[in-house]
Amino acid sequence: MADEYGRKWDRCLADTALKTVTGLGVGLVFSVLLFKRRTWPVAFGSGLGVGMGYMNCQHDFRSPYLIHGHMVKDQD
Repeated sequence: MADEYGRKWDRCLADTALKTVTGLGVGLVFSVLLFKRRTWPVAFGSGLGVGMGYMNCQHDFRSPYLIHGHMVKDQD
């Protein structure tokens, strides 16, 4: 049980970090190319990344019986 929580936390932190960095990068590109180097697209993109990561973590911790990446055989 503790191992599953550890895996969920690891997956949660990695997913949130990936989404935050991706949102930051997309915001940076939009800031440079379209918005004349304003800072709000960078903040908006990274905020979206943090929010999406947080929502994925909430969903992951609220579904305790979901097994990620494993096939479960039917017990018939």
